[in-house]
Amino acid sequence: MYGFKGDFGKTNSKKELPESQRADAVSSMVYEANARLRDPVYGCAGAISQLQKQVGELQAQLAKAQAELVNMQCQQTNLITLICMEMSQQSSHQQQEPMFLQQHESYNMDTSCFLDENNLGASWEPLWT
Repeated sequence: MYGFKGDFGKTNSKKELPESQRADAVSSMVYEANARLRDPVYGCAGAISQLQKQVGELQAQLAKAQAELVNMQCQQTNLITLICMEMSQQSSHQQQEPMFLQQHESYNMDTSCFLDENNLGASWEPLWT
């Protein structure tokens, strides 16, 4: 039987722990004792509160970065649209292949990432949860 009595403010009832959990229990008690020494008022609760605050700040930074990514993707889509419109206008005026295409016949622009609705949706989803 592995019991704890009143140590570190624990209850007086004996608790039996399986041997596989004993090392974790001791480690936890040592951490709690050290946390109480560092912060006599809040102990572990103070550390948990600080970590929760950090998580919140990091989530806000992530949301901001995701919003910036969506903004850049929209700007790139708009730029490609403008280029295509300009090329189309040149083609209709000149009735010939635009010089750009003549010089870069082998150039293939992959715009599938802009048409993939799942790509943009995945970026927006975390902003609203």
